[in-house]
Amino acid sequence: MRIAIASEGESIDSPVCPTAGRAPWYLIFEDKKLVKKIRNPFTRGSGGAGYGVTKMLANEGVDMVVSGRFGPNMMQAIKEKGMSYRELGGITVKQALEVILG
Repeated sequence: MRIAIASEGESIDSPVCPTAGRAPWYLIFEDKKLVKKIRNPFTRGSGGAGYGVTKMLANEGVDMVVSGRFGPNMMQAIKEKGMSYRELGGITVKQALEVILG
């Protein structure tokens, strides 16, 4: 399973970003290993960030997206792409990964 975690920074010790669509970074993990870091190109601009981010992550083969919070449009876009999401806030990326994968 490929998991993308919205992050405030590019390190696994960075906090999980409280907002999904405007997260500065997405860290992608596979088999508990960090396989890719993506600087989110949708952090600025008006509406529609959730759709753009979802498409970007779907193109990366992501199965689950993790963030502190998701807006309704992004939740719908994630479902339409056949992915899942999980809201986990107030912890680091590393801790979020441990919560999900044990």
